[in-house]
Amino acid sequence: MLDYVLPDKRQVAASFSRAAASYDSVAQLQRDVGGQLLSELPATLQPRRWVDLGSGTGHFSRALAARYPQAHGLAVDIAQGMLQHARGLGGATHYLAGDAECLPLAAECTDLVFTSLAVQWCDDFAAVLDEAHRVLRPGGVFAFTSLCAGTLAELSASWREVDGDVHVNRFRTEAAYRTLCAASPLRAEHLAVEPVVLHYPDVRSLTHELKALGAHNLNPGRPAG
Repeated sequence: MLDYVLPDKRQVAASFSRAAASYDSVAQLQRDVGGQLLSELPATLQPRRWVDLGSGTGHFSRALAARYPQAHGLAVDIAQGMLQHARGLGGATHYLAGDAECLPLAAECTDLVFTSLAVQWCDDFAAVLDEAHRVLRPGGVFAFTSLCAGTLAELSASWREVDGDVHVNRFRTEAAYRTLCAASPLRAEHLAVEPVVLHYPDVRSLTHELKALGAHNLNPGRPAG
């Protein structure tokens, strides 16, 4: 049983839509993590079509287009503001508003579903895996990164010294990801957790960055102000 409740997706979509213009200015971690995922895609993979799921400002849509210049690309995001921002920068062939748990795509329509630091906002990750399996052609690849429980642990610990309210976004555990992947119709080729440590001069710098990303505290039960 999961011991947390994820935010309402409408709030997530609205938050990231508002952050579209500021996102890239503070998204170095997102670029680094997604860049590593991109580098680990199979060298033999030559997709006719790829899907950038949770495409955001389109940074990795453009990277995928450069890597696979003959392929058609679909950028899918739940945040309309992100799609509008990304469309003007190019990369994908089409831009679609859609939910990873219920993709607006036909079965067996793509060879690659690439998603980096997006699925942590999905309450039903089993549905995400099922949808990836449904839209992938035989031999296709689902490549993802996500945040796990323990993200922003230092900030959480600091807030616990103040009160018992929810101040930091909560994410599913590594064990939950492993269990869900093992039970999915996809075959897991590689699943690993890697810690990433970032340094900030003060708490305000960190919280400013989270707000600029659209990833500030969105959990139910959060205090106002």
